Amino acid sequence: MAINTRSWDSAEYLKTEEDMQLYLEACIEESGDDPSFIIHALGVIARAKNMSQLARDTGLTREGFYKALSPEGNPTFSTVSKVAKALGFKLSMKPVS
Repeated sequence: MAINTRSWDSAEYLKTEEDMQLYLEACIEESGDDPSFIIHALGVIARAKNMSQLARDTGLTREGFYKALSPEGNPTFSTVSKVAKALGFKLSMKPVS
Protein backbone atom coordinates (compact mmCIF):
# COMPACT_ATOMS: atom_id res chain seq x y z
CA MET A 1 0.00 0.00 0.00
CA ALA A 2 1.39 3.41 -0.99
CA ILE A 3 1.86 6.06 1.64
CA ASN A 4 1.00 9.59 0.60
CA THR A 5 3.35 12.25 1.94
CA ARG A 6 3.96 15.90 1.34
CA SER A 7 6.95 18.15 1.86
CA TRP A 8 7.37 19.68 5.29
CA ASP A 9 7.37 23.48 5.26
CA SER A 10 8.26 25.07 8.58
CA ALA A 11 6.95 28.43 7.33
CA GLU A 12 3.39 27.08 7.55
CA TYR A 13 3.78 26.75 11.33
CA LEU A 14 5.33 30.13 12.08
CA LYS A 15 2.21 32.10 12.94
CA THR A 16 3.40 34.58 15.58
CA GLU A 17 6.45 36.75 16.16
CA GLU A 18 7.29 34.52 19.13
CA ASP A 19 7.13 31.41 16.92
CA MET A 20 9.56 33.06 14.51
CA GLN A 21 11.94 34.15 17.25
CA LEU A 22 12.00 30.70 18.85
CA TYR A 23 12.49 29.06 15.45
CA LEU A 24 15.45 31.31 14.65
CA GLU A 25 17.00 30.74 18.08
CA ALA A 26 16.68 26.96 17.64
CA CYS A 27 18.23 27.14 14.16
CA ILE A 28 21.14 29.22 15.44
CA GLU A 29 21.72 26.67 18.22
CA GLU A 30 21.65 23.79 15.73
CA SER A 31 23.66 25.49 12.98
CA GLY A 32 27.07 24.75 14.44
CA ASP A 33 29.57 26.24 12.00
CA ASP A 34 27.16 26.33 9.06
CA PRO A 35 26.06 29.92 8.32
CA SER A 36 23.93 28.71 5.40
CA PHE A 37 21.63 27.06 7.95
CA ILE A 38 20.93 30.47 9.50
CA ILE A 39 20.37 32.00 6.04
CA HIS A 40 17.90 29.20 5.35
CA ALA A 41 16.10 29.93 8.64
CA LEU A 42 15.80 33.62 7.71
CA GLY A 43 14.35 32.53 4.36
CA VAL A 44 11.78 30.31 6.08
CA ILE A 45 10.74 33.19 8.33
CA ALA A 46 10.57 35.51 5.32
CA ARG A 47 8.24 33.06 3.57
CA ALA A 48 6.05 33.01 6.67
CA LYS A 49 5.81 36.79 6.31
CA ASN A 50 5.29 38.81 3.13
CA MET A 51 8.33 38.25 0.89
CA SER A 52 7.45 41.11 -1.47
CA GLN A 53 7.15 43.66 1.34
CA LEU A 54 10.34 42.40 2.97
CA ALA A 55 12.19 42.75 -0.33
CA ARG A 56 11.03 46.37 -0.55
CA ASP A 57 12.06 46.94 3.09
CA THR A 58 15.58 45.67 2.37
CA GLY A 59 15.94 47.59 -0.89
CA LEU A 60 16.35 44.35 -2.86
CA THR A 61 14.27 43.21 -5.78
CA ARG A 62 11.93 40.34 -5.00
CA GLU A 63 14.02 38.08 -7.24
CA GLY A 64 17.24 39.23 -5.57
CA PHE A 65 15.68 38.61 -2.17
CA TYR A 66 14.68 35.06 -3.13
CA LYS A 67 18.11 34.39 -4.65
CA ALA A 68 20.00 35.70 -1.60
CA LEU A 69 18.05 33.38 0.71
CA SER A 70 18.07 30.36 -1.60
CA PRO A 71 20.39 27.37 -1.07
CA GLU A 72 22.46 28.61 -4.03
CA GLY A 73 22.62 32.15 -2.65
CA ASN A 74 25.68 33.59 -0.99
CA PRO A 75 24.47 36.84 0.56
CA THR A 76 26.83 39.46 1.89
CA PHE A 77 26.84 40.28 5.58
CA SER A 78 25.15 43.56 4.68
CA THR A 79 22.29 41.68 3.00
CA VAL A 80 21.91 39.33 5.96
CA SER A 81 21.82 42.33 8.29
CA LYS A 82 19.16 44.07 6.17
CA VAL A 83 17.04 40.90 6.02
CA ALA A 84 17.30 40.36 9.77
CA LYS A 85 16.28 43.97 10.43
CA ALA A 86 13.35 43.76 7.99
CA LEU A 87 12.20 40.61 9.83
CA GLY A 88 12.36 42.46 13.15
CA PHE A 89 15.60 40.94 14.43
CA LYS A 90 18.76 42.64 15.65
CA LEU A 91 22.10 40.95 15.09
CA SER A 92 24.35 40.76 18.11
CA MET A 93 27.44 38.92 19.23
CA LYS A 94 28.37 37.47 22.56
CA PRO A 95 31.50 35.81 23.85
CA VAL A 96 31.82 32.06 23.51
CA SER A 97 31.65 30.57 26.98
